[in-house]
Amino acid sequence: MINEALIADILERNSQPDENCINDVLKKAMEMKGLNSEDVAVLMNISTPEQLAALFESARQVKDEIYGRRLVVFAPLYVSNLCANECLYCAFRVKNDAIVRRALSQTEIAEDTKALIDQGHKRVLLVAGEAYPKQGFQYILDAIETVYSVKSGNGGEIRRVNVNVAPLSVEDFKRLKNAQIGTYQIFQETYHRETYAKVHTLGKKTDYDYRLEAIDRAMEAGIDDVGIGVLFGLADWKFEMLALMQHIKHLEDKFGVGPHTLSVPRLEPASGADLASHPPKPVADIDFRKLVAILRLAVPYTGIIMSTRETPEMRKATYALGVSQISAGSKTNPGGYADDEEVDSSQFSLGDHRSLDEVIRSISELGYIPSFCTGCYRLGRTGADFMDLAKPGDIKTHCAPNAVSTFQEYLMDYASPETAAVGNALLDEVIATMDNPIAAERAKSLREQVIKGKHDVYC
Repeated sequence: MINEALIADILERNSQPDENCINDVLKKAMEMKGLNSEDVAVLMNISTPEQLAALFESARQVKDEIYGRRLVVFAPLYVSNLCANECLYCAFRVKNDAIVRRALSQTEIAEDTKALIDQGHKRVLLVAGEAYPKQGFQYILDAIETVYSVKSGNGGEIRRVNVNVAPLSVEDFKRLKNAQIGTYQIFQETYHRETYAKVHTLGKKTDYDYRLEAIDRAMEAGIDDVGIGVLFGLADWKFEMLALMQHIKHLEDKFGVGPHTLSVPRLEPASGADLASHPPKPVADIDFRKLVAILRLAVPYTGIIMSTRETPEMRKATYALGVSQISAGSKTNPGGYADDEEVDSSQFSLGDHRSLDEVIRSISELGYIPSFCTGCYRLGRTGADFMDLAKPGDIKTHCAPNAVSTFQEYLMDYASPETAAVGNALLDEVIATMDNPIAAERAKSLREQVIKGKHDVYC
């Protein structure tokens, strides 16, 4: 699946692309049919201010054309920091005595979920360390059921649970699918085998191939909405990008559809994990912006997730370069939303400590519509069905109206007066300027239904 010799050859052959070659790749990217590994290698090696400006402008245009002004918003929900692996960059590593270990009870999971709902969240990413309490994997299935069961306030609920947990067998992936999850997400962390072995020294995670093949098993089990990613900073970012492209191509060739989302976290400091504070291969800010833009051009219809690992300034810079989903108001410790206690049990340090309301107001002031939409999951528009709508542009007639309706819910039920004023003015302007009459009519109708008191309307 990952051919390191081929990656090295591609990088060497495209280490010094000329101007014509760069322009040809950018022109190809504007067709919005994706790029191959050779194209990606060309773009990774541009360096002049003029070339970078052209790259960023191309990414902005593709992002605007496919995703419009939407930014999907979610929060991670950590239910446990128990782990059996020794990953040298992670605070959850099994030998780390610097953090307080905790696995939430189902009652505590419900309390944390309620706290998220009362902020205004509708989508969560359920996360756990790679070891479970005595119930085993059933603990995760029970946790998903608990999250879905919690109701609070006026129509407050979590409408879709995405999941980031340890690799599973096909049979357990089938159980996960039956729990009505949205996306199954797992990161290889690094695709570089030698580096992988150095930083994963104990536990099941030492098996590179078993982890790499997890997405295959998930898709074989019927989960067609999957997310992959790289923890940038462990190995050379250019190698990781081409390995990521190989993984995507493998999934497309084998299953007819690639990942629904890509995540691009960079190493951040973590308690008891010195490696996290001293990345072996740190990624400079300009290269980080570059790789986000390249991914947007390479896989134009795949969502790109930006977490709160990054600062508000960096997150803002990447919205126009291709990011389509962001976490907000995040906590990376179990019980972090409901508890007032300050105990050291987090997986890593955050770069963005703002509340959900502050993030919503900020992105609204930038002209982006915060979306809490879960319509595609619930109507079966996932995997190949989603791509069949996305590639001809038809998905915009659903996504834009659903973003409007879910944002209107947030503004009415949870927003501060300042955020409500900014958000309602934005929605007035967005609907008035929609160039697709079908999307505009749907958005107007759904918004009116929400204003009249109806919740959870989508198309």
